[in-house]
Amino acid sequence: MKPLGVGLIGTGYMGKCHALAWNAVKTVFGDVARPRLVHLAEANADLAKARGDEFGFEKATANWRELVADPDVDVVSVTTPNQFHPEMAIAALEAGKHVWCEKPMAPAYGDAERMLAAARASGKVAVLGYNYIQNPVMRHIKALIGEGAIGAVNHVRVEMDEDFMADPNGLFYWKSELASGYGALDDFAVHPLSLLWFLFGHVEAVITDMAKPYAERPLKDGGRRTVENHDLANVLMRLGGGISAVLMANRSAWGRKGRIALQIFGSKGSISYDQERMNEFELYQAEGRDSEQGFRKVLAAPAHKPYDRFIPAPGHGLGFNDLKIIECRELIRAISGQVASVVAFADGLRIEKSVHAMARSFHERRWIEIVD
Repeated sequence: MKPLGVGLIGTGYMGKCHALAWNAVKTVFGDVARPRLVHLAEANADLAKARGDEFGFEKATANWRELVADPDVDVVSVTTPNQFHPEMAIAALEAGKHVWCEKPMAPAYGDAERMLAAARASGKVAVLGYNYIQNPVMRHIKALIGEGAIGAVNHVRVEMDEDFMADPNGLFYWKSELASGYGALDDFAVHPLSLLWFLFGHVEAVITDMAKPYAERPLKDGGRRTVENHDLANVLMRLGGGISAVLMANRSAWGRKGRIALQIFGSKGSISYDQERMNEFELYQAEGRDSEQGFRKVLAAPAHKPYDRFIPAPGHGLGFNDLKIIECRELIRAISGQVASVVAFADGLRIEKSVHAMARSFHERRWIEIVD
């Protein structure tokens, strides 16, 4: 397979993360051709040139449509703010490019539907950036559940908390605009929803409450602006197979930096995991003498593939960007026609459907069934 020509739109936090992944995927895995970093797009020419030089791209532009039209670009990374995802992803697909788009798909469900339709019409691979499912520890948890290590799962609790919006004096910015989405639900809680999908399949019914800890935020140049979405969300859910579940999301949780706390309860044991300690999990199995039963901590190790491609010894730990490298390799596998562990646009749309059902439940104050 010839090297993929890569285009990158956006060079913020996630744009740099994608660039690191494209640069490292061959070095880490060895079984893919080294991508060619062809074209980078940013909001202005000076920033595009600077980031292009830093990230190693051949060309840089202030017009993302030039990148999409570039015949040397085979795959486009879309890492811009949420509201720009639909236009850019659809344009790339219509130009015959594969797409790697950061989550969520789009603030509006209709736009997400158009993205899926464009992907299907193009015949190209289109995936979303849900890299937490790529954690070797998470893959092992999925295997344990499949093997019946904790029996039949009957209840799941997941919490996602960060404090990047905890300060009441923090300035208003685009994440508090309605144009960016519902807030904690789609900007944020889609990550734990991707884990639930990965482990158990899609959510089947929901009832939701949301809240705004701060009704207004200060503006940089003075004055205040009303916060247009919700930083907290609590959801009761039903999963397939009669599993009950709870999701709690908070973007205003002082002291929490990257917490996705997952507890899985089964008929023969339990599993506990926290993203802030992403290189370990705890396993409880109700077997043996009561006097010796208890949770045991399992550290990430070469036995948890593909941890071994990064580090040859247990307990040393992977990081967030490493998960993106794994995701990049899975994307390349999908493009080459191999079976790959990715969140394609079809499953991404179903996650979006769950989010919109949650928001509808909040406004209508009732359970909402989610029908495929």
